[in-house]
Amino acid sequence: MNDYENEVQERWGDTDAYRQSKARTSRYTHEDFAAAKVDQEGATELFVAAFGNGLPIDSVEAQQAVTAHRDAITKWFYDCSVDMQKNLALMYITDERFKKYYESRVRGLAQYVHDAIIGQ
Repeated sequence: MNDYENEVQERWGDTDAYRQSKARTSRYTHEDFAAAKVDQEGATELFVAAFGNGLPIDSVEAQQAVTAHRDAITKWFYDCSVDMQKNLALMYITDERFKKYYESRVRGLAQYVHDAIIGQ
């Protein structure tokens, strides 16, 4: 187990979401993981488009990105409620690893994603 996996297990190992994610992903092939990444990237690109076009966080487009983000997590990993998604949004601005993912797309995107999710 690598350091990231150890951290995940330590932080969330006793949660239903963790157990559900482990059960699902234990059966995944490389193709499944690639498809999950496509769905996740698709949601991110919806955020990039909304942000890049200067749309407010409560715009239809930004909220479609929020829904696509939650749906991708639910489809591939665990049932992601709105409250769970809001917890994830906090990590997107407080954990440098998550923040870097969004900021590598466009500066300011992590805050935009956070705000759009929190504002739903």
